[in-house]
Amino acid sequence: MEKLLTETAAKATKYLTDLRTRRVPPLPQDVQGLDRLAGDLPDAGLDPSDVLALLDDVGSPATVASAGGRYFGFIIGSALPAALAADWLASAWDQNGAMTVMSPVAARLERISVEWVREIFGLPVGTQGALVTGDTMANLTCLAAARQAVLAGVGWDVGRQGLSGAPPITVVAGEEVHVSVLKALSLLGLGRDGVLRVPVDEQGRMRADRLPRLSGPSIVCTQAGNVNSGAFDPVGAICEEAHGAGAWVHVDGAFGLWARASARYRALADGVEHADSWATDCHKWLNVPYDCGIAFVRSPGALRAAMAVPAAAYLSTPSPDEPMDAVPEMSRRGRGIACWAALRSLGRSGLASLVERTCAFARTFADRLRAAGFTVLNDVVLNQVMVSFGSDAETRRVVAEVQREGTLWAGPTVWHGTTAMRLSVSSWATTEDDIDRSFAAIRRIAAGGAQESG
Repeated sequence: MEKLLTETAAKATKYLTDLRTRRVPPLPQDVQGLDRLAGDLPDAGLDPSDVLALLDDVGSPATVASAGGRYFGFIIGSALPAALAADWLASAWDQNGAMTVMSPVAARLERISVEWVREIFGLPVGTQGALVTGDTMANLTCLAAARQAVLAGVGWDVGRQGLSGAPPITVVAGEEVHVSVLKALSLLGLGRDGVLRVPVDEQGRMRADRLPRLSGPSIVCTQAGNVNSGAFDPVGAICEEAHGAGAWVHVDGAFGLWARASARYRALADGVEHADSWATDCHKWLNVPYDCGIAFVRSPGALRAAMAVPAAAYLSTPSPDEPMDAVPEMSRRGRGIACWAALRSLGRSGLASLVERTCAFARTFADRLRAAGFTVLNDVVLNQVMVSFGSDAETRRVVAEVQREGTLWAGPTVWHGTTAMRLSVSSWATTEDDIDRSFAAIRRIAAGGAQESG
């Protein structure tokens, strides 16, 4: 075991070191090489060292270098050194984070981490949070609590009685609602097609003045950090209107809620503290290894009513507040271990610096792209940049060539009917040199297209 883990550490260290110079997407032949890992499962096993060597030789070249500093797609962070090391240790500990009796350390570190993040976000004292796999499951967990609460308000226990025959729930969201919210609504039996869509402004912010008149069981889904523009819904104004009608307000803040860590950007999320539930990711801006998200619910009773089930006799414990009672899973990884390590290694000032530094890099991207004659389509208020290189066809060409060339990775999107390249800066590993190299590659590729077409 010791020899194997030493070999693993060496291979992982080399992989991370090589990220500084390697291309970001894998080469096609390296992806094709994954076929070497397929085939029928042999009857005889392979020595663990040989398994590791094969995995490294074939698998490492076929990875996307999202752990490095030049990956700007999908708002994916890298793993902070302390978080990565803690995650390795957590794997060695092999803890089940379902109950305190299964792992006192996993349960305690989860509670500590969640409380630290609650304080950073400025959410109400007494709010309960729990670690889940990511923002999608955080949305599902929060909206399950919302469903439980708004139906309980009219005398219906959805956990016990189900949805058949239940009073209808009005669900409201902006036109720019993220698909993870719609997926959660679908899984909860609330549906996607019946969501009342509220118009948004030019930056994708929900217009509070266009909120429909609400009555009966109602849930309003807001957004902190538009996945394209980075803009924030006016959650405070929406809460004032919705709460007047007895509605539950949920905030999808996968990455945007982390703006609350910075004095410079905190005001973007003013008013979120008045909502009833909040979903966020830790593997985005906190740069924790996959997978980790947090579901926060103002009413612990609503969360437990939605998630807790009568325990089997062998699961009975003296604790009334077990981690598994606040999440969909029972058996679960000790995600709080790496989350705690990330927060403890950064501290409040380090987390603020991480947010501010990556936002500054996004502004640098935007300024240089404008100066080069390209069109930045959004107000760069956070870490998101959308740029057009002229026609939709030309923008698609530049995006495809950037991905093929490999210096960086950025993906396409469509904004107000215009095709754009989307750059998301959220990795602790990104440096000024990464921005310089990436911008130079984008400009070179865009100029090359212009020269060829001329």
